[in-house]
Amino acid sequence: MKLNKTNGSKPISQPINKMLRRFVAITPLAGAITFPLVVSFIMAWFGIAPGVLTALLLSLFWFVAMLLTSEMPH
Repeated sequence: MKLNKTNGSKPISQPINKMLRRFVAITPLAGAITFPLVVSFIMAWFGIAPGVLTALLLSLFWFVAMLLTSEMPH
């Protein structure tokens, strides 16, 4: 059983910890691949203004996801 690094007392189950590590590893790659594809398709189908708005919203959500899943040393 592993201990939680934030307070040292609560145990973390192994499958949840493994799933979180995979999500942390996939987040940058998924954002880097999907961002240009989604924005370019939106620009081609709907125009420049919706494409720019999509780029702004996607980058905001991606940035928040990266901050929430970051692993910083204590």
